[in-house]
Amino acid sequence: MSDEELAKDLGPLAALTIGVGTMIGAGIFVLPGDAIIKAGSMASVAFVLGGVIAMFTALSASELGTAMPKSGGAYYYVNHALGPLFGSVAGWANWLGLAFASAFYMVGFGRYIARIFGLSGTVGVGPVSMSAVKLVALAGAALFVFINYVGAKETGRLQNAIVVLLVAILAVFTLLGTLRAAPENLPEARSVVTTLETTGLIFVSYLGFVQITSVAEEIQDPGKNLPRAVIGSVVLVTVIYALVLVIMSAAVPQGFIAGLYENLAPGETAPIAVVEVGQYLQGAAMGGALLFGGLLATASSANASILASSRINFAMGRDRIVTPALNEIHPRFGTPYRAIGITGGLILLFIVVGDLTLLSGAASGLHLIIYGLLNGALLVMRYVNPKEYAPDFTVPLFPLLPILGGLLSFALLAFVATDALFLSFGIAGAAILWYVLYARTRTEKQGILSEHVLSRSEELPDAAVSAAAGVQPDGGQYRVMVPLANPEHEKDLITLASALAKQRGGTVVATHIVTVPDQTALAGAAERADEIDETSEQLLDRAREDAETFGVDVETHTIISHKSFEAIFDAARTHTANLVVMGWGPDAHGSPGRAESAMDELTEAVPCDFLVLRDRGFDPSRILLPTAGGPDSDLSASVAQMLQAEYDSEVTVLNVTDDGREEAEAFLEEWTADHGLADAEIRVEEGDVESAIAAAAEDATLLLVGATEEGLLRRLVSGSVVMDLVDDVDCSVLMAEKHRKRGLLERLF
Repeated sequence: MSDEELAKDLGPLAALTIGVGTMIGAGIFVLPGDAIIKAGSMASVAFVLGGVIAMFTALSASELGTAMPKSGGAYYYVNHALGPLFGSVAGWANWLGLAFASAFYMVGFGRYIARIFGLSGTVGVGPVSMSAVKLVALAGAALFVFINYVGAKETGRLQNAIVVLLVAILAVFTLLGTLRAAPENLPEARSVVTTLETTGLIFVSYLGFVQITSVAEEIQDPGKNLPRAVIGSVVLVTVIYALVLVIMSAAVPQGFIAGLYENLAPGETAPIAVVEVGQYLQGAAMGGALLFGGLLATASSANASILASSRINFAMGRDRIVTPALNEIHPRFGTPYRAIGITGGLILLFIVVGDLTLLSGAASGLHLIIYGLLNGALLVMRYVNPKEYAPDFTVPLFPLLPILGGLLSFALLAFVATDALFLSFGIAGAAILWYVLYARTRTEKQGILSEHVLSRSEELPDAAVSAAAGVQPDGGQYRVMVPLANPEHEKDLITLASALAKQRGGTVVATHIVTVPDQTALAGAAERADEIDETSEQLLDRAREDAETFGVDVETHTIISHKSFEAIFDAARTHTANLVVMGWGPDAHGSPGRAESAMDELTEAVPCDFLVLRDRGFDPSRILLPTAGGPDSDLSASVAQMLQAEYDSEVTVLNVTDDGREEAEAFLEEWTADHGLADAEIRVEEGDVESAIAAAAEDATLLLVGATEEGLLRRLVSGSVVMDLVDDVDCSVLMAEKHRKRGLLERLF
């Protein structure tokens, strides 16, 4: 898509605040006290080191973001470049890492609420007791999950205001602290190892900058502003962290912060060091401002993390790393409620079972894994250099900086707390098992790296080729079933099915259903199949010969059944078909525009994707694809893309609108880009839908249209546009219906 065709709503400041607003939360309002106690005067060095490691990854994320502005951010880059095995690791690590981070932010939120209202101690419910901080954290997390569930939005202006307010509060705090800072106040410096361990603890403070890449398409002049926002957010936050840590260490007497944590009674709420230092410097006013700022910061970071997690779920579901059912949209709220609900449940669980150290360590460890893989993704994209890879920003000093970014990210894992490290590696290992046992047989997307290795199998070492082949996805074996009945149309149906199977590396399953009367036992009919239908063997042999000309595997089956059309559904299930390609006659079945019969409409959904061809001579040279969006149009687009790849077809995408040409053109530009048809011709017509499609089809050799979405009752009392179009046009018509689960009420209405 060209820049002029996108709504660029985010200016450079708005893009910057997306990263700063997430990062500036718990990092500076929760962890400084723990960091100073652990590392002494080296605490600021620990934060700076974390910023340096984040900066290497920020550079790589900036390049990948300008080249591939896709939902899912870091997960998408890793999955696209390194393949779905590493994509599974990155996706699960990103999803659960955000859940751990959200739980951490909410515990911080609970500490601020407890501090404001003087809450302390534990609350017991039967044999179970829980601290007041965790109870508040649970209530807050439930509230923010509910807010995301029902779709309430935080506007960009509000986010900008929060960030400006937080920076202002911290600036005043830093200024006041500078006036009272003295070198002799600095606590004793700890060892290098302790400093690195502190960096592993506080790295949760640097998780927000990659979120900017998720909205790259909405940023004004992204080639310039996206890198500035990503890199600028890391620089700004690192400087703020370093200044605040130095001031906190030098503006109060030695031992002041350590003394806050001494002699705490069991169940007593731990103090918040930054607030206590603020009160020491300027009394209740500064302490109150920091309390308010910390409350805003932790709440904003938690909300942003919950929101971001649903995008990760969406991207993983789209690639079938997890079930696409997670992306189910709530009919009322328009939100991915299942993904949000599951994420919310995990956040509540993590709050109950984890403390601040475990939560921050797990979030840090999982994101360090992601950042290491992200730098690897950049190295692959630069090395392979696929033709579609055209970033507006490139990392300087390549390959030195991404190599350093990857090595430092993985090296810092050694200094994450032991229990959090084991948890992070356990999740990564589970993600690999998940891919092997579940996702590999469902996902179809091949990574750039394995494509490159397998395409050069004769040049590269056998071990590399074997490794790439051993983990590549198979999506299950893609199977295209063709029910054959009329010898006149056998060749065109097999040609269409074979072309699609070839593009997916699949198999054609040719079936001939022989119907016998109900009075005839199927076992007896099978013994006399040759006498009952002498054309079956001849029909299937011809189908095998036609399919083999495409170089695809072919199976043939004769099926004896009491049913005719309904047996197609049974055969599709029996032979695990992914797609059925069948012929269409004027009296083929009783449900115009769909693959089911009228009774099947009431009882079941199509068992897989269906294509129904009204054959007037199969010629895919000029394809017309009308669309207004929807799942059936998604299938139509996939079929058009495969036919274009096989036959070099000219594809025209049509939208008929009453809402204005500009809106329709913008919709088509985005839709074609999202469905791999960016080079298709775009056509917008106004007026009657049926007439406009019929007129546009005069120049087409194949009309590819999604099945009607009307329910059965409505179709029984009114005509079907799809059915009318079949008779109105002169070219062949290919109708697409995508498999999806729908309840009885959805079918009827």
